[in-house]
Amino acid sequence: MRAMQIHELGGDLTYTTDAPRPKPGSGEVLIRVAACGVNFADTLMVKGKYQEKPELPFSPGMEISGEIAEVGEGVTLSVGQRVAAMCGNGGFAEYAIAPAAAVVETPTEMPHADAAAFLIAYGTSHVALDYRVNMQPGENLLVLGAAGGVGLTAVEIGKLMGANVIACARGAEKLEIAKHTGADHLIDSDTDDIREVVKSLGGADVVYDPVGGDQFKAAMRACNPEARLLPLGFASGDVPQIPANILLVKNLTVHGFYWGGYRRFKPEVLANSFRQLFAWWEEGKLKPHVSNRIPLENAVEALDLLTTRKATGKVVIEIT
Repeated sequence: MRAMQIHELGGDLTYTTDAPRPKPGSGEVLIRVAACGVNFADTLMVKGKYQEKPELPFSPGMEISGEIAEVGEGVTLSVGQRVAAMCGNGGFAEYAIAPAAAVVETPTEMPHADAAAFLIAYGTSHVALDYRVNMQPGENLLVLGAAGGVGLTAVEIGKLMGANVIACARGAEKLEIAKHTGADHLIDSDTDDIREVVKSLGGADVVYDPVGGDQFKAAMRACNPEARLLPLGFASGDVPQIPANILLVKNLTVHGFYWGGYRRFKPEVLANSFRQLFAWWEEGKLKPHVSNRIPLENAVEALDLLTTRKATGKVVIEIT
């Protein structure tokens, strides 16, 4: 089996053609992988800095699309079904194991690359904005990192939910992509004062932040009373320390949010979200922005696009 594997945390990804093909256990399925979405968490996992540490050697890649090749005991899904799945790791390979509960059937006409770009990016934004903070039509939504994989989906879903979307990204090229996706207002994080621009637009009611660092601090100071903040990643490398006095004075709420955690303790939240998201896709209301399609043997390039923050939208590895 072809695969990209890591043999030592912090070491190099290596390409192999003779990795063992996994066997599904009870409640699991084996998926013939057609495409695998690449996430910032994959870059952390190969360095040993992610909260989940698979047994070595392993293949990164936590969201995949393809066809079911084999099913384990007790599984009602069928061989040959087109599916997408949250597999945790293993997606940088021709075959990967996923829990049957984490598998969702995809529309027949949905390209595998779109399906692989769909679950985490759209699922994260939808659950965060709808379930976690109950965002309402007419509220001001500030999206930091708005041209990245999850940032763009937050812009897109925010507009679908009726928000006034303020997109913050680096440079005119990235901001143009955010505008095309539906942003009402644009902020260049390289040249603009985030706090002042947001305040001039009426302040933020919801902050969606996969960046962290100074941008989070500026956004918090531009919040309206009773605003809700969603720190869901730290692409800047700086985990901000939140001053409780500002929370107190403005009655702000910071919502911890780890989308993957719902797989374990409340999977119905994800199931309900997927139903809504796939319905929107079939209605033509969502269009995944896949910026880079990279063959399996060049997976290192895919990770580099995320660590250097050069990707605009979703990076997908195509296996078949």
